[in-house]
Amino acid sequence: MADSSKPVTGENYPVPLSPPLPAISKNLELARAMAACSKSSLFSLSACDVIYEDEWLIAVNKPQGVYCESVLASVPRFLGDSAMAGAQSGEIKISLPELHLANRLDRDTSGVMVITKSHKVASKLVKAFTDHKVSKSYIAFCVGSAPKWKKIIVKSGHGRSKFGVWRVYAAADVGRSLPGGSVVRDMETSFEVLSVNGQNTKEEPPESRKDEEEEEETIVAQSKSLIDIDARKDEILIRARPRSGRTHQIRLHSQYLGIPIVGDVKYEGVTEWNGKIYDSHELHAESLYFVHPVTGIPLKLQAPLPSWATQALQPQQQEVNSAASLKPMP
Repeated sequence: MADSSKPVTGENYPVPLSPPLPAISKNLELARAMAACSKSSLFSLSACDVIYEDEWLIAVNKPQGVYCESVLASVPRFLGDSAMAGAQSGEIKISLPELHLANRLDRDTSGVMVITKSHKVASKLVKAFTDHKVSKSYIAFCVGSAPKWKKIIVKSGHGRSKFGVWRVYAAADVGRSLPGGSVVRDMETSFEVLSVNGQNTKEEPPESRKDEEEEEETIVAQSKSLIDIDARKDEILIRARPRSGRTHQIRLHSQYLGIPIVGDVKYEGVTEWNGKIYDSHELHAESLYFVHPVTGIPLKLQAPLPSWATQALQPQQQEVNSAASLKPMP
């Protein structure tokens, strides 16, 4: 007869490949959340934040440290002010739409966020995201050992550990059950190095992913990555293209590659670098490309690069300018 006093052993759950959250992350994340609440409560959408607008949707450049819901809540007033101005000039009638978030960004991630103006358009665009018919690109500032690869594809599993934390799992674990009833799902991201320590590795962003896929090597995650913590630390600017839409996907895969995003305290990113303290992570949703849900016309929405991204590319330009200034006069 079994001893009922002994604890029942858990399921044979897969073991995550990425480490647990750092001890300091809890307090830092709480402080960041409180700061974001204050910043979000004061946020007001302005014309300079708007990337694109038509009668069916509006795309905005979400600031770092502001919640998506606060951006959404600010849209009616922005549209109302515009409608009021139009009504006063006799051009249009005031009619505020039914607004929905078509995509979400993490609190500290800046960049392109799309808001639809009707239930019908929302359902079509959300389905496009779900069906992976929306191409997305992100820019991230990382610190780690400079990669030997120029382009790479990372394939792994994704899921919550028993502590409720998002983690990287082996690709072979996809489909296996996790604590809480969820399962490991597939996760795939394409990475490209744009600069290392300010030295550009590519002048122009790629226009077509398909043309470059053959040049990319692939890592299929099956075991914990071996990261040399004593290796030299470099500043790396990367472009990431998620080919699946998992929570914290780019942040997790950057950590797995040994180049965590600066300021990303959850996933081993440095919070202090070159004398600067980072209160948020340096990740920017650069662009979205999809077929317009109503007109059927291909639409590319691109947000301006934040200052930290342009600064990461400046040293090389400064060297070029300095060299030019030293040339002797004819």
